Amino acid sequence: MITDLFGIPLTDLVQAAGYLGIFAIIFSETGMPFGFIFPGDSLLFVAGLLASQGVFSIVPLLLLTTSAAILGDSVGYALGAYVGPKLFTREKGFFFSQSMVRKTEAFYARYGVRAIILSRFVPTVRTFIPMFAGVGRMHYRTFLTYNIVGGLLWGTGVTYLGYALGNVFPNLEHYLLPIIIGIIVASASPLAYELWDAHRKRDRA
Repeated sequence: MITDLFGIPLTDLVQAAGYLGIFAIIFSETGMPFGFIFPGDSLLFVAGLLASQGVFSIVPLLLLTTSAAILGDSVGYALGAYVGPKLFTREKGFFFSQSMVRKTEAFYARYGVRAIILSRFVPTVRTFIPMFAGVGRMHYRTFLTYNIVGGLLWGTGVTYLGYALGNVFPNLEHYLLPIIIGIIVASASPLAYELWDAHRKRDRA
């Protein structure tokens, strides 16, 4: 279930993890090949929600989630640059399948540098896009610029959304499932627009 991780309610897990655990999970999801197993969007929202209840302090939390997202992508880029070719040429990988690789490769080929930002809101893809940028030897300054923008939109934006809604609506944790589904739909909107716009341009051509 999207509100659970390994059978543990996310609210309990995030509270038990604390600042260090939140940092580690967000960093791992964006920087390590096995990170796709973590529900980053859900975790960020729940962390912000718990901050509205006084469990966390919102300013340190925002600094932590955003820095974890940016640093994670930078590590993913480095992994792609130095070990990516060996990883992505294997038929089978321990942490990822060839279908994941092909999906990410197509996403990156379609959107180029914009993929660094757009992928933040696409589960699984956001784990591997930084690695593909490293494999492709994207200029690091260009990558870092898009990485910071994406990290702010995702790491700060989703976390603060949970905090803001938690302050407005009491007992919001009882409605996490529809809210998180709504976040996923809203997050996919920019990508959906890109697909629609590309289709429209092809029709015109």
